[in-house]
Amino acid sequence: MKQTILCTLVMLWATLLQAQPPYKDSLNQFIAAYVKNHQVVTGAHKKQFRFFPVDQHYQVTAHFKKVNDSPWVTIPTSNGKPKQYRIYGWLRFKLNGHNQKLAVYQSQFLLQHNEYFDYLFLPFKDATNGKESYETGRYMDLKISDIRDGRIVLDFNKAYNPYCAYVTGKYSCPLPPKENHLKIAINAGEKQFAKE
Repeated sequence: MKQTILCTLVMLWATLLQAQPPYKDSLNQFIAAYVKNHQVVTGAHKKQFRFFPVDQHYQVTAHFKKVNDSPWVTIPTSNGKPKQYRIYGWLRFKLNGHNQKLAVYQSQFLLQHNEYFDYLFLPFKDATNGKESYETGRYMDLKISDIRDGRIVLDFNKAYNPYCAYVTGKYSCPLPPKENHLKIAINAGEKQFAKE
């Protein structure tokens, strides 16, 4: 009887492991979907996307601290049309052996739409900008519902370029504020687009 239960548990565990793709595979699927469904880069130009190799080291758990009654502030954009954001909270985490801190934002415009009420915006710069990655910085999308017990998982392998990296002057892309300029290199996520 005990042996039968043990065999059943082992088979169930093996089935669960097969059902969930390994981390690298799931990220590669995420990247493939990102490229396939991209709204700005189309056709043969999709071959010009570049990404850092997937590295689970860049998936970290951050401690989240909410900012109550944060004022709306103007964040400059690539085309000079400012946008209104407020700091929703602060994220503290350890990466490359050093403590890091980033602000995560809410968009005043998106809060007017029910489908984006859960949406949080994380713009950042790091030491790869202007070299391996897009010069003005990259973005990550988060959700309020992803915050659990004062923690949230940040996966920099999902960092992506603003639309301005592909088309100059057409889009109004927020520039990462100074509080979100990291001194370390984030060798993860989308690289500089390989323009012709």
